[in-house]
Amino acid sequence: MSPILRGNVISFVSRSEEQTRRLGARLGRLLQAGDLICLEGPLGSGKTCFAQGIGIGMGVKEPITSSSFVLIGEYKAPNGLTLYHIDFYRLQNPVEEALAIGIEEKFYGDGVCVIEWADRAKEIIPPERLWITFNYLDAHQRSILMEPNGERYVRLLNLFKESAFGLG
Repeated sequence: MSPILRGNVISFVSRSEEQTRRLGARLGRLLQAGDLICLEGPLGSGKTCFAQGIGIGMGVKEPITSSSFVLIGEYKAPNGLTLYHIDFYRLQNPVEEALAIGIEEKFYGDGVCVIEWADRAKEIIPPERLWITFNYLDAHQRSILMEPNGERYVRLLNLFKESAFGLG
């Protein structure tokens, strides 16, 4: 897996669900309170596998399941951080419904937010974030594009590149 680097953007191919989870775990080990990870991509493209990996990397012991039927799943990590696994897929009016339940408190809270289907309510998501786009290539391969927005996320992506690919 050779990543493609363009400025502060990285693109690579994951060749299995296990590899997608491992990459998510590498990112999860680097996350801290207040981090916002936005996942975009069609059904079956790897968003939930990646979110599961983030939980593994954070040390979450509970299984992280697809949150398509629950708006926010909360998982405690051993270091005291909370992982908020958020899913906008089933919302009829994503912006209105997310705001009605106080989603912004999670964005600016002391946990880590991972949002699946983030593109459905992009206008309410803070501008500083790590945006990850997944695309289905075939039965086993997924392309993953990571784009940081903000200084914290540029640093985070550089740490991830070093951890995952030995690139700095």
